[in-house]
Amino acid sequence: MRIVIAEDSVLLRAGLTGLLIDAGEEVVATVGDADALLDVVERHRPDLAVVDVRMPPTHTDDGLRAALAVRARWPEVGILVLSQYVEETYATELLASDTAGLGYLLKDRIADVAEFMEAVRRVGGGGTALDPEVVAQLLARTRRRDPLAQLSPRERQVLGLMAEGRSNGAIADELVVSAGAVEKHISNIFTKLDLPPGEHGHRRVLAVLRWLES
Repeated sequence: MRIVIAEDSVLLRAGLTGLLIDAGEEVVATVGDADALLDVVERHRPDLAVVDVRMPPTHTDDGLRAALAVRARWPEVGILVLSQYVEETYATELLASDTAGLGYLLKDRIADVAEFMEAVRRVGGGGTALDPEVVAQLLARTRRRDPLAQLSPRERQVLGLMAEGRSNGAIADELVVSAGAVEKHISNIFTKLDLPPGEHGHRRVLAVLRWLES
């Protein structure tokens, strides 16, 4: 997989580069500011861009803005956003549309190399990877608005695991239930959240983020 990294911390940028290369991936460019990200993506057309949310020049949401710009201009490029903390507003904006090829992870998650590389490859392959803590906070915010009130506690549990990118089999293993039970829960979730089979995008993730459309 061809990857670009946008991270203003020299140490973290070097660490990510080494980690990805050791795992057999190709890092085609690394940059330290948001503007440079657009240049290297245009030049290299990578499979994936790993982007820090807060970057120069303002150290606010420059990285996120650049990621959204990449998404708009080159939708085939996967975007894996890294953040020091869960920033609900940024996660909401990033995930408000089609979630294919998108990920949002806390930087602490990088310490678990296997988990981080799984997320990298999933997003680079067109899937979705959301940090469990991000999912938890988004779901907590959702409960405060109460759009998921009609879901049962078990359906909420399944919903959280779906948003982490778990397969039906992995959810069944986690909850120690049958695959058929998981399929039934997911079908109920789709029905209760009014997500018909023809819904564009990934229904599994849209089910968790449905309230973002309001």
